[in-house]
Amino acid sequence: MSRLNGTERTYDVVLYGATGFVGTLTAEYLAAHAPKGLRWAIAGRSTEKLERLRERLGGGPDVVRADADDPQALKELARRARVVATTVGPYLQHGQELVAACADTGTDYVDLTGEPEFVDLMYVRHDARARETGARLVHACGFDSIPHDLGAYFTVRQLPEGVPLRVDGFVRSEAMFSGGTFASALNQFARGRHMAAAARDRRHHEPRLMGRRAQAPLGTPRFAKEVGAWALPLPTIDAQVVKRSARALERYGPDFRYRHYAAVERLPFVVGGVAAVGAVFAAAQVPPARRWLSDRIKPGEGPSAERRARSWFTVRFVGEGGGRRVFTEVSGGDPGYDETAKMLAESALSLAFDELPKTSGQVTTAVAMGDALTERLRRAGIVFRVAATR
Repeated sequence: MSRLNGTERTYDVVLYGATGFVGTLTAEYLAAHAPKGLRWAIAGRSTEKLERLRERLGGGPDVVRADADDPQALKELARRARVVATTVGPYLQHGQELVAACADTGTDYVDLTGEPEFVDLMYVRHDARARETGARLVHACGFDSIPHDLGAYFTVRQLPEGVPLRVDGFVRSEAMFSGGTFASALNQFARGRHMAAAARDRRHHEPRLMGRRAQAPLGTPRFAKEVGAWALPLPTIDAQVVKRSARALERYGPDFRYRHYAAVERLPFVVGGVAAVGAVFAAAQVPPARRWLSDRIKPGEGPSAERRARSWFTVRFVGEGGGRRVFTEVSGGDPGYDETAKMLAESALSLAFDELPKTSGQVTTAVAMGDALTERLRRAGIVFRVAATR
């Protein structure tokens, strides 16, 4: 059990935003895989939609109504839960009050955000309060950024202790972006100055790392012989999350560096990918173009079960240190929807029931749940393996 006394809270887990596309998948996963006796509820702003979902699930969870813009309702929701898991994004627009409620009531919190600005703002505004109340605020508990954070952690565990370590992650995927992910990306593209300001503010509040170093440089495009593919740097939140895990855990060694790439087999795809990202970034600066793009894939929408069944992801890690080189891999099915729902649900269950390190405040998945969550995900079908060592 977590450090919260379960008898003092009505629910072990509350799933907020349960009627959205990923929210519904998460609710279905919990209904099918939750431990016996789990006390849980589905929550959102529409009681009617929640009741319909509850019927589809066979009547298991309770229904709790709370609007994302109602601080008092969110605080009451958080006060009744040991863990709140939320799928309601973009989080910068819809998620701030729920983080505040969880930090204030000592309730553990997990989400699916990939928005660096949101995570940095929440650290500055709520980390100190969460440390006071004992709440664990764990962002990025889906494909952003569990395979990368836990994958790097798994790789580090295969390398010698107490020596400088270098880890590179190479992502391959065949899948559709989720509507929520696309909306968050557009929002961040349009807020470059705000994002940079939030990052600077966070650096002023974070304690300085003494006697150790942890870096996550962006890197440059290159052909990576170690994976036989072109490596295109990914400026996503994932590398930042890995760096924060390395800052918090001495197991990453005295001098740790992580670089994060997309692995692309053919050079024309690299050029096309860079051009496409550049075009979307440019369009996001113009409000009419941004609105047009946001209408292409809306949050709450997603592909069919058949399309998701054909989707997959693989993250190959190359780790070096102390004269040892190791190749590891994290892989699974549809990253944007099915596996993301699984990761979020298992993260919430891990915080609720597993024996975990004593932590509080804003922490990463590796710091908060580490080995316990890795083992949960393995049992749930996500592969963590050592591919080769030298």
